[in-house]
Amino acid sequence: MVVKAKRDRADARSGEAGFSLVELLVVLAIIGMIATMVTPQVLGYLGRAKGETARIQVKNIAQAVELYYLDLGTYPTSQQGLQALVQPTGPAWRGPYVRDSRGLNDPWGQPYLYRAPGTGGKPYEVYSLGSDTKPGGSDDAADVTSN
Repeated sequence: MVVKAKRDRADARSGEAGFSLVELLVVLAIIGMIATMVTPQVLGYLGRAKGETARIQVKNIAQAVELYYLDLGTYPTSQQGLQALVQPTGPAWRGPYVRDSRGLNDPWGQPYLYRAPGTGGKPYEVYSLGSDTKPGGSDDAADVTSN
């Protein structure tokens, strides 16, 4: 009698020991639906974050160009470009004005562009063409400029 009772309890527990295939499929379907709703939002945040990062980096590079100007009395030429901020260009050069030349690349992996003189009568312009690497654009493909 005792042996039969132990066997009945063991049989009852073995039926409750795991999840059925249907339960697992329902959970996976719910996770899949949540992922399809959340993914576009996350990708949108990522695109906006890269655009904001580019704006901040352009401002920082423009400040480095101003420090270069204070030391040398002239802005880098278009031919020198932003490399003038990391490589010595004369005896008054007190750089590097940017810690690392990798900081001269935008969040999309392209080098920031520089021209002197800039547009609108400005002495220089630091800019990025955005994620599409073409002039113009909108959203995260929009150009980011120091002017």
